[in-house]
Amino acid sequence: MVKSLKNKYNLNMLGLIETKREILTKYDVARLWGISTAGWDFVESIGSAGGLLLMWDDGVFKVHNRYKGERWLCVEGVLTRANFPCAFCLVYGAHGREAKKVVWEELSYVAGLCQVPFCFLGDFNEILHVEDRKGGASLPASAEEFKSWVHDMQLLDLSLTDRKYTWFRGRSCSQIDRVLVNIEWTERFLDIRLKGGPRGLSDHYPLILEGTRLGGGPRPFRSLDAWFTHEDFL
Repeated sequence: MVKSLKNKYNLNMLGLIETKREILTKYDVARLWGISTAGWDFVESIGSAGGLLLMWDDGVFKVHNRYKGERWLCVEGVLTRANFPCAFCLVYGAHGREAKKVVWEELSYVAGLCQVPFCFLGDFNEILHVEDRKGGASLPASAEEFKSWVHDMQLLDLSLTDRKYTWFRGRSCSQIDRVLVNIEWTERFLDIRLKGGPRGLSDHYPLILEGTRLGGGPRPFRSLDAWFTHEDFL
């Protein structure tokens, strides 16, 4: 029995990863969302592997464009209540180092195509910091490349407020599920925060992104101390 996620959590947008479904119908979405008027799009699985589903409240987010890759799904539009043009991209990162680099390149391309503030969310299958993996001693090369991509894209990694890890298998624990946003998100939504939801049968905890209080007025000047050490900064 599938319970209504919309009614249970009062969601405005929901992303599901590893749906393992080659075909999804409006009926499937209505059973999950609770009503039949939700906007949605999906990336089909390859056999029983992978698959992405993104659903949203049409009254809150108006979609203008949609883009898809084998491991990501992007919708560009406007958050109507805040009059905030933006894009959401649901990501299911690859496992191999070279395949991960391909995904990062594709996400860079679609972000450049949209030219709006981005919110990347999902299972990136990679850590950003040594402490993101239990017992970790150093960052693997693929993590260094992921970290460089996040830096080059000028993204902020939103911190979990209530737990350290998002993935568990046996004694292994890692934070590979995350939400990455541009600084425009934190300026527009002053109380934006990320927390973990209740864990079900999956070996991942769901992530819940909240932020309702809107910011106004001119944007403040922001800087990183490291910028001042660069010879070309001034």
